[in-house]
Amino acid sequence: MKRQHLWLVIAGLLLINFITVAFFLGKDDKGDKEVVATIGKEKITRQDWLNEMESRYGKEVLDEMVDQKVVAAAGNKYKVKISEKEIDRELKMMKTTYGTSASALSADEDKWREQIENSLILEELLTKDVNVPEEELNQYYEDHSSQFNLNDTYHISQIVVKTEKEAQQTEKELEQGSSFSALAMERSIDSFTAVQGGDLGYVNEENEQYSALIEEAKSLKAGKWSAPIQTEEGFAIVMLHEHVKGESYSFKEVKEQIRRQIAIEQMDIPVSTQPFKDEVEIKWFYDEAI
Repeated sequence: MKRQHLWLVIAGLLLINFITVAFFLGKDDKGDKEVVATIGKEKITRQDWLNEMESRYGKEVLDEMVDQKVVAAAGNKYKVKISEKEIDRELKMMKTTYGTSASALSADEDKWREQIENSLILEELLTKDVNVPEEELNQYYEDHSSQFNLNDTYHISQIVVKTEKEAQQTEKELEQGSSFSALAMERSIDSFTAVQGGDLGYVNEENEQYSALIEEAKSLKAGKWSAPIQTEEGFAIVMLHEHVKGESYSFKEVKEQIRRQIAIEQMDIPVSTQPFKDEVEIKWFYDEAI
């Protein structure tokens, strides 16, 4: 569906944003020659690194930033407002829907909220003149009830080791101040999560595969970890990052969201900021760089 594709594009752009923009904004002359890697006698400086990232991702990141400004300007022009409740609901739906792939949502939630608001403004701008019959809206709500009835979801990480002795040693090191993610990368035997610092992402309480981990997470406070528990793979320590409480949304609460969603799916043009770019004058670095 076009709307799902739009959110995947957003996720990709934000991930690029996280790994590049912070570096560009934090760039200073004193750090240009800082060595970030040494390979034998060869060195890679901070400036080499930044230049490479800019050449690979710079245009995409700048284009996304331009798009955000264009949408914000168009939103002001056409008096489109998105409420905090709508942003909260969309963020919660993303966390409970996209599961493990949504772990980046917690990396910079304020940035995600800005992007969600920007995207909802774009959706409203593109569909504001589209009328969808009430019966069709109701039918969509009935047919997609699970989309609007969210279960409790837990953002968790895990460290899985083979023996109880290893698990106890790991727990001791955590209590002494060791990093959970560093220990997960160093010793967890679950290869899928180890490379992510143990991060499993957002796991729905009905996920049977991780039912034992979820039960442990239910008794934890955010930022805390469990005692070792036995699993099929060995012994696991679970850390809770966030508990997203389940919620059910009434037809009235999501009516406008459904209207936009149906309208976007029926559109015979790409979901794009281009119509609004034509309304403003844009000059950017890459015009001069060509």
